[in-house]
Amino acid sequence: MLFKQAITHASSSGGFLLVCALMTYAMQANASDESATTIAACNAGQFETTLTASAMVTKEARAYWLSSKLIRWPGMATGSKVKLYTSRTGQLKLSKGSKPLGFDEAIMLTESNIPADSSIAKRFAYTGSDKAYELANSGLKQLRSLQQAQVMIATEDEDGQIIDYTSLQVAGALDDLYKAASSLNDYGANLGKAAATKTAQTQFRVWAPTAQRISVCLYPDGKAKSNAILAMQFDESTGTWHTSDKSDLSNKYYTYLVDVYIPGQGLVRNRVTDPYSISLTTDSMRSYIADLSSSKLKPSGWDAQKLNPKVKNQTDMQVYELHVRDFSINDTTVKPAWRGKYLAFTEAGTKGMKHLQALSAAGMTDIHLLPVFDFATVSEAKCETPAIKGKADSAEQQKLATQYADKDCYNWGYEPYHYNAPEGSYATDASDGAKRIIEFRKMVMALQNAGLRVGMDVVYNHTAGAGQTQYSVLDRIVPGYYQRLNQLGQIERSTCCDNTATENSMMAKLMSDSVLLWTKQYKIDSFRFDLMGHQPRQIMEEMQARLLQETGRQIQFLGEGWNFGEIADGKRFVQASQLSLNGSGIGSFSDRARDAIRGGGHGDAGAGIVKNQGYLNGLIHMPNALADKARPKQDLLRAADMLRVGLAGSLRQFRMQGFDDQSKQLQEIDYAGQAAGYVSQPGEVVNYVENHDNQTLFDINAYRLPAETSSADRARIQALALATTAFSQGVAYYHAGVDILRSKSMDGNSFNSGDWFNRLDWSYSDNYFGTGLPPEKDNAQFYPYIKTALNNPNIKPTKQDIKFSRDQFRDLLKIRSSSSLFRMSTLDEIAQRLHFYNTGSTQNPLLIVAHLDGKQMPGANFSSIMYFINASQQTQILDRIKPGQTPYVLHPVHRASGAADQRVAKEAKYDSNSGRFTIPALSAVVFVGHE
Repeated sequence: MLFKQAITHASSSGGFLLVCALMTYAMQANASDESATTIAACNAGQFETTLTASAMVTKEARAYWLSSKLIRWPGMATGSKVKLYTSRTGQLKLSKGSKPLGFDEAIMLTESNIPADSSIAKRFAYTGSDKAYELANSGLKQLRSLQQAQVMIATEDEDGQIIDYTSLQVAGALDDLYKAASSLNDYGANLGKAAATKTAQTQFRVWAPTAQRISVCLYPDGKAKSNAILAMQFDESTGTWHTSDKSDLSNKYYTYLVDVYIPGQGLVRNRVTDPYSISLTTDSMRSYIADLSSSKLKPSGWDAQKLNPKVKNQTDMQVYELHVRDFSINDTTVKPAWRGKYLAFTEAGTKGMKHLQALSAAGMTDIHLLPVFDFATVSEAKCETPAIKGKADSAEQQKLATQYADKDCYNWGYEPYHYNAPEGSYATDASDGAKRIIEFRKMVMALQNAGLRVGMDVVYNHTAGAGQTQYSVLDRIVPGYYQRLNQLGQIERSTCCDNTATENSMMAKLMSDSVLLWTKQYKIDSFRFDLMGHQPRQIMEEMQARLLQETGRQIQFLGEGWNFGEIADGKRFVQASQLSLNGSGIGSFSDRARDAIRGGGHGDAGAGIVKNQGYLNGLIHMPNALADKARPKQDLLRAADMLRVGLAGSLRQFRMQGFDDQSKQLQEIDYAGQAAGYVSQPGEVVNYVENHDNQTLFDINAYRLPAETSSADRARIQALALATTAFSQGVAYYHAGVDILRSKSMDGNSFNSGDWFNRLDWSYSDNYFGTGLPPEKDNAQFYPYIKTALNNPNIKPTKQDIKFSRDQFRDLLKIRSSSSLFRMSTLDEIAQRLHFYNTGSTQNPLLIVAHLDGKQMPGANFSSIMYFINASQQTQILDRIKPGQTPYVLHPVHRASGAADQRVAKEAKYDSNSGRFTIPALSAVVFVGHE
């Protein structure tokens, strides 16, 4: 006001130059005030500020913006009068029976008589077949501008009063309007040189087509206040905002200030980190600026490190699934400061690394790390680890673990925060964005030096947060785009958290860019995709092809192909699920043999956790106290067939004789209403009997084996289960610790149960069974059975049992590695060379027998292999159909002086005169022939 008065006075006095000077000063002052306000927003305590509150609180979005001009409102009757209303400040107010208020613009929509583009029609088929409405007269500039405003559509009566109204789901429109965005490859902060001057500069780019304004807050480090701000410019063709600073901002930090309309809340200023962050400061509060190709971020020898050549075909993979913290937090041979950290892998002489080195020498090819991208659920600044103790069946341990669950240093990490940055809680200093990069690379180098490839468990199917919540990143930059929505516009949560929509172009690009970054910058060899069935097959195939093209090497994709939720049975797209992936070369986990071996399934409740015995833990032949004694023998025969399905790689067209004496392809055998055989080639199946989810194999056997089963027999039965994986065609997948009888004291869901229930003991003294009742939340219904088991002296293994299991597992790895016959790469090879004996209705169901023909097979090393799995507690005899053709001897691993199971060398026999095989009780035996 004072400036205005001064200018008026100067003008009336004829002081033109004074007027100009005062106006210039005023503009500079206003600019300074605006800048100061914005920097204050950079440093504000809250991560959001409402600039203009919405006049409406509704959040329903029942209409679909299919493309730039087409809108479908399911259920709308033909001939309805529909209008689109907008407000850039969120002041639009609609209510039934009243006329609209507070709008900037009203656009009449017309019923479209032009069929939608085939790709759009296919993508949105799930929305129904109602006619679409068209923004017929709107130009491209207007259509893009509409995306930055509050937009709603309404149907009205002849007097203009509203009958119904809704917001819109905008993903289709954004993908159509900004197709060019997916071709850009410079998202995030990038260091380089200006083209004209060749001087250093730092560039920023973020995709935010719905934002009205974006700035970059710059910080000198991870703690100090912002000292600079950069306004970003909008690119109308791509929907991106970009800017640059004419300096090298390496080792500095940044956030974005995004002014964007949030449905139901209003025009909001969000302070948010970059979805393309390559690293961050403590608790992911600020994004880190660096060039990943800088020598300062590379350990010595990083560029010269050669890739591991162990895996030629996907079926060569033998994978050990491992959690970074589990690996070393309990290993006293690791430096205290490195326990639970990336750097623990760099100490080659520790007990844990010696264990991995021994596995590698035996034939393990890959370590798959549970999530190591930045996740939201462990505080990097002040996590606490409680001191826990108690009796075998005490509730005290779980009470303390539960009390600290959300403030301790433990979580599996399936709550993605930033997909492209290493997790900070595994670094020695989470506040330093450089350290987590360098230390992650050191971990990879250490594993490679141990002869092991490195894979990552990735979780692109959901985010840790959405909407305006603390851990939301994507949804606070482009509201309503990155997350998958239901028919009301609410976020789908079938995966436990806020589902992402990888069918949307820029979410698919983020996923593709992310796996490319991990492959190129961290030398990751393979990926395990969490709940992969929630992603489109086409996107997965395109992503894998891109990696091959840009890296020159085949990156293996494995994943959970479970079919459930809002996308089940192809409701929205062809999924990357078990029954939809055949022919893709992408591997999915098979539950066929797994459930036959373990018994029951994920939905076991109450007494079912005990009575639902499987093939190896007592089904019919060793009933426990709660088992149904009236179960028919046919159930055991069916389970034996399902075990053979797994051994044959779950191949659709592999043929074998079933328990009903019929010769069938595996796809003709029923598995819970589905085809038992579901893959086209063996590389598309992942075989396993235990992973991080659900009870460990030891713990499920603690429920289901008869209570009197000795600890030694429990170890033998566990080894038999692992033999089924080792002998199966396809990818072999093992959970860390399964080889040393790992127990979680019967916890069926230990994702947040802390170190106590997730420990590993590389000294082989304890498997941690009987260390307290597991957390009540997920296990309480089983407490009566758990308490009984935890007090059963027959269950807890001795040191000798643990070491036997360890050594037997290594023998199995060696046997699988010894011959390509266990790792065949095509259906044709398997159909030609694998044959099962002892099948049909007259079989002995407790003895699995298979023959592998190695004649003229590269890498077979034996002309013939016969393998046996004897699930019985008695010695079993098999008279071969054609005796005497091959002079079989025990596999060299069995004959070695250090073989784990000495009974096999002493008791397993082959009589060449009669063709008779003798197989000891509870043993997996391999005979080889040379002709």
